[in-house]
Amino acid sequence: MRSRPPFSALATASDIDPGESSSAWIMVLDLRGVVESIQSVGPEALPTTLTANWVGRSLNEIVSFATPNTLGQALNTLATHHEIVQLRGRCPLGAHSLDVRWVLHPLVAPDESLFRVVATGYLIDFQGLVDIPRSRAALSPTATAESASGLCAQLQTYSPRLNQITRNVRWTLDLDIIHQQTVEGLGDLFGVDRCLVCSCNAPPNMPPEAATVAAEYVRSSDLPSWQGQVWLLAETPYLSTAAQTSIAMVPSRQPADPATVAVATRYQNTINGFIVLHDHPHRAWSEVELNLLTDLADQVGTAIAHATLFSESHALAIKLQQANASLMEKQREFQEARRQAEEARRQAEEASRLKSEFLANTSHELRTPLNGMIGFLKLVLDGMADDPAEEEEFVAEAHKSAIHLLQLINDVLDIAKIEAGKMQIEMGPVRLKDLLADVENFIRHQADQKELYFNILLPATRDDITLHGNYQRLFQVFINLVGNAIKFTHEGGVTVSAEVKPQKVEYQGKTWPGLVKISVADTGIGVSLEKQDRLFQSFSQVDGDRTRQYGGTGLGLAISQRLVEAMGGVVQFISMGEGLGSTVTFTALLYQEPVVIDKEPVYPPK
Repeated sequence: MRSRPPFSALATASDIDPGESSSAWIMVLDLRGVVESIQSVGPEALPTTLTANWVGRSLNEIVSFATPNTLGQALNTLATHHEIVQLRGRCPLGAHSLDVRWVLHPLVAPDESLFRVVATGYLIDFQGLVDIPRSRAALSPTATAESASGLCAQLQTYSPRLNQITRNVRWTLDLDIIHQQTVEGLGDLFGVDRCLVCSCNAPPNMPPEAATVAAEYVRSSDLPSWQGQVWLLAETPYLSTAAQTSIAMVPSRQPADPATVAVATRYQNTINGFIVLHDHPHRAWSEVELNLLTDLADQVGTAIAHATLFSESHALAIKLQQANASLMEKQREFQEARRQAEEARRQAEEASRLKSEFLANTSHELRTPLNGMIGFLKLVLDGMADDPAEEEEFVAEAHKSAIHLLQLINDVLDIAKIEAGKMQIEMGPVRLKDLLADVENFIRHQADQKELYFNILLPATRDDITLHGNYQRLFQVFINLVGNAIKFTHEGGVTVSAEVKPQKVEYQGKTWPGLVKISVADTGIGVSLEKQDRLFQSFSQVDGDRTRQYGGTGLGLAISQRLVEAMGGVVQFISMGEGLGSTVTFTALLYQEPVVIDKEPVYPPK
């Protein structure tokens, strides 16, 4: 690739025939040959009314070249070799057709790529254009060429850096970055004392009322900061002028006043800001600089609009996400509340059903001993006994029914107290051997009547095992558990065993030396796995038919669990399924640790 020619070689006097006019058009073309801007040079320059409609059109549409692909070949040569290309063609202007010689100069970026083309058109034939003034002094061909060369030099200097500023502001959606890149880029490019970007909001197609300094560039730290100042357009003439005409120039009127240029940034005919440049009083702004500044303002206006729309969309998206999250959370809360309400309704219905079933079973259980009492006492009162011995037997059966009725009533009262949280238990030392002896005396005859074995086994220790609990309540727990085991066992028997677990236990602010694990194992009917979770529920029975078959209120396990937990222990139920027996274990606090003398199997109490 050849190196690009220096600007001193552009359109020298030798490039122009002596018969050519000293007037010229200087156009800036993009890489497709489309006119981006146009400037007339020379005393016989054409009126702008004839050339204004050329901007935005291809040079092929304006000029009639020898062949249709002449311009395309020239642009290809410029892109490939970076060499000046000369063409001739005729330009129709109204009723006239002018012969124009075109000199195309390549504008090359620092990376050696072609980014713009400057097309200088030298008028050859002005005959018939009587409306063109000729009173001004004619420019020499050399002056015209120098003007074109100067324009090219300015474009070559500014365009790459302006393109970089444009990329910087268009490749981000951060409004602060756009503002800062604009002021720093323009301030450094034009070498001004101060560059400002002002933001403003205005209704569509309406001028704004005020502008706020959003970003600033100052060459010297001695200059005061104007960041954040609010300027009313009615009190700032150059902003008001820029809002009406897109750009405003205010020359210095006092030696200390800066020369000011203000240009409005727009998007779809709506002003969204201003770019303001201040420089020394004698600063002169060329038309190329002003045109480039206006073009950049359009790009900045578009970038500001896109960033603003993105920011608003992002803020709206965040609000929508928050609203959606809040809605989802409320929906979850509603669903959870609905689920809880449904669960509460189900539990209430289940509790109502269970209590109804419990009351039906309990009323039946209460009537049974009550009818027994009434029946046997009626026999005594009616003198139906044959002898005193039979009469005594009738009274004994009535007493037995009364005791049974009292137990049922006590169960109901106990569970009512427990459910109301009014169960008070006084605790103290309880000898386990004495407690089990009383349990055996009370309940062995029930096992004997069903021909079941009933074993009580204790660990081998030197001294007695002493529990910390309430004797009456522990006895009640044993009677409930052992009574249930005998009731639901038809073959085999029941075994009560105890195991000492020496481990420190904290309960009610005191440390106890360990636990005693007591097991009541039977070979009875067992409980299916899916029904075991209902065993310890108040007013709940595993099987209503079974309860009616075997009798009882179904409160035994529930009461036992509450009593054991109130004394610092836990209850567990173990059964591998129906017909496989069951084992209920509970723990009690160890009042004092016994001395274990061997590890032999447990032995019965004596």
